[in-house]
Amino acid sequence: MAYVERDQTGQIVAIYRHANEQAQEELSPNHPDLIKFVQNSNQDFNHSDTALIRVIEDIVDVLIDKNLLRLTDLPVAAQEKLLSRKSLRQRLSNSLDLLIDSDQGLL
Repeated sequence: MAYVERDQTGQIVAIYRHANEQAQEELSPNHPDLIKFVQNSNQDFNHSDTALIRVIEDIVDVLIDKNLLRLTDLPVAAQEKLLSRKSLRQRLSNSLDLLIDSDQGLL
């Protein structure tokens, strides 16, 4: 069982293992509100992870451009992942460019 805290609109904002001042309402693990909250939280984390990955890639690129880091300084697995993502981004960017007409916008 889980204890939940809700906001003024009735949406779950936190889950606790034990009842406390903020969370007196007990829900079963398969309660629809609890499932929705966990799914939304997972989506938020996934979005945040994606954004953070892009920031890390940009930092690595800046460090390499400033000769503070060589790609070969990184473990082989990290090198492969970075190069793979860079290649994928480039391919996607080129593909999207084919859909854009500079005079009319998206084709």
